[in-house]
Amino acid sequence: MAKKVVATLQTGKNDGRSYTKVIKMVKSPKTGAYIFDEKMVPNDDVKDFFKN
Repeated sequence: MAKKVVATLQTGKNDGRSYTKVIKMVKSPKTGAYIFDEKMVPNDDVKDFFKN
């Protein structure tokens, strides 16, 4: 007999949904090749990450 799945309620800003993984392609100053800049930033700071 299969067990029932019990969902837990996630509230507040403590869960992982308040962060977004962002990836930006940046040109390396040393070699000129493109590298990827990956970071976990809060959802409110996503636009600021891509501006810089």
